[in-house]
Amino acid sequence: MKRTLEVKLLDPRYGDTWPMPAYATDASAGLDLRAALDAPLTLQPGDASLIPSGLAIHLADPALCALVLPRSGLGHRHGIVLGNGTGLIDADYQGPLLISTWNRGREAFTIEPGDRIAQLVIVPIVRATLQVVDTFEESARGSGGFGHTGVR
Repeated sequence: MKRTLEVKLLDPRYGDTWPMPAYATDASAGLDLRAALDAPLTLQPGDASLIPSGLAIHLADPALCALVLPRSGLGHRHGIVLGNGTGLIDADYQGPLLISTWNRGREAFTIEPGDRIAQLVIVPIVRATLQVVDTFEESARGSGGFGHTGVR
């Protein structure tokens, strides 16, 4: 499925110093988001910072949302993840994309202006209507609690 995504360039370095966000391969799910910083930012272990991406988007379609996800290499090698786990961008949001970045690692890490620090994935939304019931139709799992299917 392909869609057009409206994007505002809030940082003039896009298209000049930095390339526009793009899918790295035909099968890539996410667009890389860059740190639109004016100077390097060092995150000490445990520190978090709200980093501008230099972009604003407008999905407009209430059947879609955007997810801001961490880059797996930064998280695995350096402990740089999202402060809120996953960022959710609603279809009607039009403000700047900000990236809550957290150093969960053991060493300081410096983010340079233009570094790719997160990724943006567009996903469909299912809007549920709540129906109050007294019982559920029994499933194989039933009311088995968290982790009830075993360790492995």
